[in-house]
Amino acid sequence: MNSPEQSSPALPQIHEESQGRPDLSSLHVREDVAITGLCGNVHLPTGRTCDVPERHEGSCRFVGPEDAENLAVH
Repeated sequence: MNSPEQSSPALPQIHEESQGRPDLSSLHVREDVAITGLCGNVHLPTGRTCDVPERHEGSCRFVGPEDAENLAVH
């Protein structure tokens, strides 16, 4: 018999350093994505979310809301 932990797909993990991010309270950051260690910055006009590591250099790389949902911790 399989336990739920063994049969469910791997979920994103909470990134420990993300717990202290001051930008998590900002309206332009998706907290559920950011706590996984990703940028989580949201392009407000489109609702797209940055999926590169937090504090990255250069421009954000935005993905659609559906893809960001898969990055988030539920």
